[in-house]
Amino acid sequence: MNLGELKNKILSVNEQEVKLYFVTRALKPGMSKSNKARDKYLFVVYQIDCNKEIREYLHAATCSQIDKTVKKNFDMIEYDILTDDTEHLFTYPIKNKVFSFSDVVTNQLQKIPQKVNSIAELVSREEELWAYCVEFTCDNSEDKIFTFRKILPSKVGVDEKAKGWFRAKFDTQSKQLSLLKEETVNLDEQIDCVFYDDTFYVLKKVYFEQIIGLQEEYKEKAKEIAAEMINSGSFIGGDKLNELIEKKPSIHKKLIKVGKLGGYKNITAQSIKSMKKICTKYGDTLPISGDKLSIDTEEQLDVILKALGDYYKIGEISGKAYGTFAGKELQKAN
Repeated sequence: MNLGELKNKILSVNEQEVKLYFVTRALKPGMSKSNKARDKYLFVVYQIDCNKEIREYLHAATCSQIDKTVKKNFDMIEYDILTDDTEHLFTYPIKNKVFSFSDVVTNQLQKIPQKVNSIAELVSREEELWAYCVEFTCDNSEDKIFTFRKILPSKVGVDEKAKGWFRAKFDTQSKQLSLLKEETVNLDEQIDCVFYDDTFYVLKKVYFEQIIGLQEEYKEKAKEIAAEMINSGSFIGGDKLNELIEKKPSIHKKLIKVGKLGGYKNITAQSIKSMKKICTKYGDTLPISGDKLSIDTEEQLDVILKALGDYYKIGEISGKAYGTFAGKELQKAN
């Protein structure tokens, strides 16, 4: 199934067959924030009624957003954490993958979720309002398409006066500004991913990773690799490395690539010399202190990760140099 075919299926759906759900996230009983991300969270789906105007809006906005992506004619490839997301449409099959959010699409949305009567009812729970989901029931009740959008805290409004400010609206009838006392949630026109037939179609890679919990898993893995790097005795600046992991999510995936290659485990004076030579060739300065790689700044870490992550590449046919952390190793034919 391609995205164009999914759009056509959604177009054929009657607005009465459009449903809105909210997904919340909370720590599982007995779990702490230090537990692994894929094990510690519980996601719960709630259904909320919406009127004909909202259903029509969600239907039209979904088709419009998918159509914009279809017209870009992206190549559709299976999800890769490092591949550039500007020229691809990623698919993420859930078969053989284990993650907490999978219960949302494989179990809860296949049943009739608990209904809530207000946004305040959700916000009052010890659960974080995590995402909203739109269901499109196609030709029969078994054929369903779901879209997801990450909810940011700023998109929800329930009695904000306690925070030192209040919400107001301009009444076009009275031409006056008045207090907005109703509960509000922003349902924008964007879509982060589409789920159909056990596969996610990823439109917004960063938000998709947030929704299903990949970002937190990447951070945990990055910390593990950083600890191994520091314990190897070949690096100076472990505190700076850990600080940057906390502040810069973009570093997580690069560290994962470095971890897959494993070159940091057996660094020698000769390998440092070779790395320095290649970095210099392309205008980068490899930070070295004595016989160790030194991390004092983000820029220095970036060069080290380039060296250890096989960032510098040469095209076999063109002979041109490229810089990218992405790419899969090719096996030579016999």
